[in-house]
Amino acid sequence: MELKYIVRESDNYKNINEILNKEFEFSTRLIAKLIKNNKISLNGKMCNTRWPIKRDDVITIDLSIDEDNSNIVPTKMDLDIIYEDEWLLVVNKPAGIAIHPSQLHYDNSLSNGIKYYFDLIELKKKIRPVNRLDFNTSGLVIFAKCEYIQEAFSKQMQNNIFKKEYLCIAEKPFEDKNGTINLPIARKEGSIIERCIDYDKGQKSVTHYEVIDEFENYSLVKCKLETGRTHQIRVHLSNIGHPLLGDTLYGNSSNLITRQALHSFRIILIHPISKKQLCFKSNLPNDMQKLIY
Repeated sequence: MELKYIVRESDNYKNINEILNKEFEFSTRLIAKLIKNNKISLNGKMCNTRWPIKRDDVITIDLSIDEDNSNIVPTKMDLDIIYEDEWLLVVNKPAGIAIHPSQLHYDNSLSNGIKYYFDLIELKKKIRPVNRLDFNTSGLVIFAKCEYIQEAFSKQMQNNIFKKEYLCIAEKPFEDKNGTINLPIARKEGSIIERCIDYDKGQKSVTHYEVIDEFENYSLVKCKLETGRTHQIRVHLSNIGHPLLGDTLYGNSSNLITRQALHSFRIILIHPISKKQLCFKSNLPNDMQKLIY
């Protein structure tokens, strides 16, 4: 896990610190950690990041700092790995599994499975899911293999570069076949789980939707998130009169599906190292497929 930078004649950087800040956009916290662990070198030798630099100098940043991840119990799982490289891991999460361990899911969350896998490949890094999905939402989850990648994706999300698209099955046909829902979402008073539309306390929440297909009592809808609030799609579609099929928290139970019919089917991002755009896709799971095919 190394990054390299060769100083160019056109560069106006005074020292390594400026390169770390401007070329790599490292956080101050991560720079301090790298310096403390002697993970930054100049032309193959440990250095002071305040030292001046010249053309053709080679700055190397070693990101392979071992981290303690013993707070998560390793549990063997059949992970559906969509993509993996040195920097990130993309997993297809089934419905009915939490991403994070908790009192209810101490050793059977997706993070427990990732911890087992990291142990298997001898990767001593914290478990860092980049995006979150609800317990009963299926689809793509990105895991960053180091702090730098997590920071990079966080910035991409803030700048709306990290794109998340979902497929869902919502109750009833839609009058407007596409549109944008811009309604602020907040935690519902008295609940630690439920969210609601709240014009006073809510955070800006924007969902773009497009009806893909319609059936007698429900519709297949594609949603693109401009923001990423908890339960955003579920709250927004319920508020316009189209709760997700099977969503007992914001709608109704269904004899057609035993969970909210929501699937994270596509993520588009810029790889923080190669700078190439990547697009990951996940097919609809069987319980949603049988309703539309």
